[in-house]
Amino acid sequence: MNGLTGAMGDRPAELRIDIGVCTYRRPELEATLRSLGRLEMPEDCRVRIIVADNDVEPSAEKLVARIAPTLPFELSYVHCPASNISIARNACLDASDGDFIAFIDDDETASEDWLAHLLATAEDTGADAVLGPVQASYGANAPRWMRKGDFHSTYPVWVKGEIRTGYTCNVLLRRASSFVTGRRFSLALGRSGGEDTQYFSELHEAGGRIAYAPEAWVHEPVPTARARFSWLSRRRFRVGQTHGRLTARKAAGAGLAKQIALAAAKAAYSFTAALLTVFSATHRNRSILRGIMHVGVVSGLMGIREIEQYGGTAMTPASGGKSRAT
Repeated sequence: MNGLTGAMGDRPAELRIDIGVCTYRRPELEATLRSLGRLEMPEDCRVRIIVADNDVEPSAEKLVARIAPTLPFELSYVHCPASNISIARNACLDASDGDFIAFIDDDETASEDWLAHLLATAEDTGADAVLGPVQASYGANAPRWMRKGDFHSTYPVWVKGEIRTGYTCNVLLRRASSFVTGRRFSLALGRSGGEDTQYFSELHEAGGRIAYAPEAWVHEPVPTARARFSWLSRRRFRVGQTHGRLTARKAAGAGLAKQIALAAAKAAYSFTAALLTVFSATHRNRSILRGIMHVGVVSGLMGIREIEQYGGTAMTPASGGKSRAT
C-alpha cells in the first residue's frame, strides 16, 4: 500500500501492530472482532488483537475462544476487572509488544482499510498518535433532528491548525514514541469518563503530535438508549467537566475567575441562540447541548466532581489520577 514507508526509513522487516478492544458485557463485541478479521493489511505487517475484559467475571472469555479460530490474526484475551475503563485500556497497553497499538470500541466495526489508513498516516507524518473518524448510524426510531444533525459521530477538533486532544474509539499509537512509552490512562477517571481526553491532552502538552487519517473509518450503531436528548446532555456535560478540570490545572486566582466567567458567558450565548432557533429542532438542540457543555466547563473549573458513567452510581473524585505510569 502506498505511504507505508513514509517517515520510517528504518522500517523493520515485519511491522507488528496490536489492536486493543476493551469490553464490558457487550454482545456487539462479536461483530467488532469479525470486522477486524476482514482487515486488509500489507503482507509485512503482523496484526494481533487484544481483548481486555473489564467485567468482574470473565464474561467475554467464551466468546473470544469461540471466535479466535475463525480469525486470520492472533487473538489474545486479558481479564482485567473491574468496571473501570482505564484499567482495561492500560491492560491493552501493558500487553502490547507491537510497534503500534490501535484502539477501537467494542460496539464499533472497522472498514476493511481502517488500520492500513491509520498506519499510512502515522508513517507519512511521523505523528505519535493518529485519529480516525467514527461514523454513527441511527435506527429508524431515532428522532429526526438527531439523525439530521448527526450528533453521535466523532471527529477530531482542530485548534489553530493542530489537534490538541483525542479519543480512543479510533486511534493508533506509536509505542516507541517517548510521549507514548509509559503513559497510562488515569484510574481516577475510569468511571466518570474523560480519561482519553486527559491522556491525549497530556501527550500533546508534553510535545507529542496528533495526526488525522480521514479515510480510516469505523462505524458505530446508535442504540435506542443513546438516541435520546438526555443521554447527549449528560455526555456533553461530562465533556465540559473534563475540559474545565484540565483548564483549571493551568489557571489560578484571577486567571481561573476569568475562565469561569468566559465559560459562563459562552453558556448564556448558547442558550440565547437556542431561543432564537426555537422552531428548528436540530439547531435549537445543538445550541442547548453546547450550552450544557459550557455549564460543565464551569463545573470542572470550580472543582465539582465529575459524574460517574461506568461501573456504578457513586461519585468519583476528579483529582489525584495520573496519566503516566510511575
